[in-house]
Amino acid sequence: MAIILDSLLPLSRPTLPARLSTPFPPSASCLCTRRNQSFQASSIPRRNAMALILSTYIFSEVGLHDNIAFAEPSVGFREYIDTFDGYSLKYPQNWIQVRGAGADIFFRDPYVLDENLSVELSSPSSSRYKTVEDLGPPEEAGKKVLKQYLTEFMSTRLGVRRESNILSTSSRVADDGKLYYQVEVNIKSYANTNELAVMPQDRVPRLEWNRRYLSVLGVENNRLYELRLQTPESVFVEEENDLRQVMDSFRVNKVAG
Repeated sequence: MAIILDSLLPLSRPTLPARLSTPFPPSASCLCTRRNQSFQASSIPRRNAMALILSTYIFSEVGLHDNIAFAEPSVGFREYIDTFDGYSLKYPQNWIQVRGAGADIFFRDPYVLDENLSVELSSPSSSRYKTVEDLGPPEEAGKKVLKQYLTEFMSTRLGVRRESNILSTSSRVADDGKLYYQVEVNIKSYANTNELAVMPQDRVPRLEWNRRYLSVLGVENNRLYELRLQTPESVFVEEENDLRQVMDSFRVNKVAG
């Protein structure tokens, strides 16, 4: 049985955007030319790092006067709908779309480049999924997700070591009546400071990166869909509420015809 996890794109691969989406106000909406996809805005607050830095600078320059008021930056969410492949999700409004990244869709935080999301689909010609339970229980699906991540992050560099851990696996029935699996894993990458050193004491391992990966799996149109979220552990607590809203928003939809 072919599984989408064998063909997913590593989220850690840096990719420069071929075209950046233009931010819109929280109430705006637009129609994309690609596959009749659309965006809608809502008004859920989210961190805007650059706006906060700018606000701090303004305060330091003008001081705190009674007749001056500053509003807390609000970013909100947009809705992305793919009517061609059959899925939808919400993503932070200030994230930008990266084209040519290899995934069906790819968005990333413009300030925290290691924080991003993508959607992967199994091939309609090589898979005949009926339900996400075809992957087994959530625990088995979690092992497959982790194995795929480790395969993608495999390195030929000397002295590289990866530590991984499945943090949680769960299932839920969304408001569309479909069953979804959710998987969270943590992966740390270590590398020696001097991998060519002769003496072991000169090959000191150091932490390269520490990231959390969150996946939502769903089945429709005989295909397996996976929403992937990546974020550094150092910012996960700050971003957790937004990331979980993205996870909860993911839906797979029947394609006409």
